[in-house]
Amino acid sequence: MKAVRFHEHGGPEVLKYEDAPDPIIAPHEVLVKVKACALNHLDLWCRKGMLGMQIPLPHISGSDVAGEVAAVGSVATRITLGQRVVVSPGVSCGQCACCLSGRDNLCRSYEIVGGYRIDGGYAEYVKVPEVNILPIPEGMSFEAAAAFPLTFLTAWNMLVNLARIKRGDEVLVMGAGSGVGSAAIQIAKLFGARVIAAAGSDEKLDKAKGLGADDGINYAGQDLIVEARRLTAKRGVDVIFEHVGGVVFEKLIPILATGGRLVTCGATAGYLAQADIRYLFMRQASIIGGFMGPKADLLQIVQEIARGTLKPVVDRIFPLKEAAAAQCAMDDRKLFGKLVLVI
Repeated sequence: MKAVRFHEHGGPEVLKYEDAPDPIIAPHEVLVKVKACALNHLDLWCRKGMLGMQIPLPHISGSDVAGEVAAVGSVATRITLGQRVVVSPGVSCGQCACCLSGRDNLCRSYEIVGGYRIDGGYAEYVKVPEVNILPIPEGMSFEAAAAFPLTFLTAWNMLVNLARIKRGDEVLVMGAGSGVGSAAIQIAKLFGARVIAAAGSDEKLDKAKGLGADDGINYAGQDLIVEARRLTAKRGVDVIFEHVGGVVFEKLIPILATGGRLVTCGATAGYLAQADIRYLFMRQASIIGGFMGPKADLLQIVQEIARGTLKPVVDRIFPLKEAAAAQCAMDDRKLFGKLVLVI
């Protein structure tokens, strides 16, 4: 099969469009003929190399996969050949206490398709356990289907399970133009929250309001703290949806209202930050880390997408052989929503 792999860590030039061995499925696995695969920042981190993380090389990235079933393992009975499917990106053991209690993203052996040790969807074919296969909602394109699994699952887990969002909450969504940010706006509105979107351009804020955001802060030209306090009548926000990190993270804790929750899933601008912990105990606030989400939540997300209450956002589409250009576009952050490779 054709695939985009890297044999060493480095810049986008290490990505090679080349022949790779076809995946061989185990009895419990399904072979998917990939039609579309969306990008995530995880792809860039793996390609560049991560301190303390060993990635077997060569490696195929790509966690968000949509396609058709090309082969089914001997003990896989739920999925049929030719079925249009989307891949749930989290792979767990299925047997530990976390998995059996529906918290499979806490499994000690949890991995992500296309992540550190499992080859992903920058290829003509990918193999995954049958339990990771979901039907694509009726009428949805492969490109749109590839644009929702990882980001919507992560945002749902952060807002619904961890921050316990409720009707009337005021929610600040950082990086509103990203895939996970655009998902968070929609999920927060689904649960009846007031959403303040934060992005680095007025164009992105206009698009965020098109998804339902009530207000916007252009942090490139406005003071984030001053504007957040103004928009909440100095009260602060109940929930901060954060995935930027670095110096941006340091500004956020003073924006929390009493009893507020800051939930974070990333550090694209840096993984070290300082915090004035007096705000935490005086305001009885919480900082919560989120990583992916339970598979069961993806079932509910698919239902909401089928109803039209949630909608994946695709910014641009690239052919597979232009994966390096797509990753450069993600690094530039001049996008709104997801970048998708088509095979």
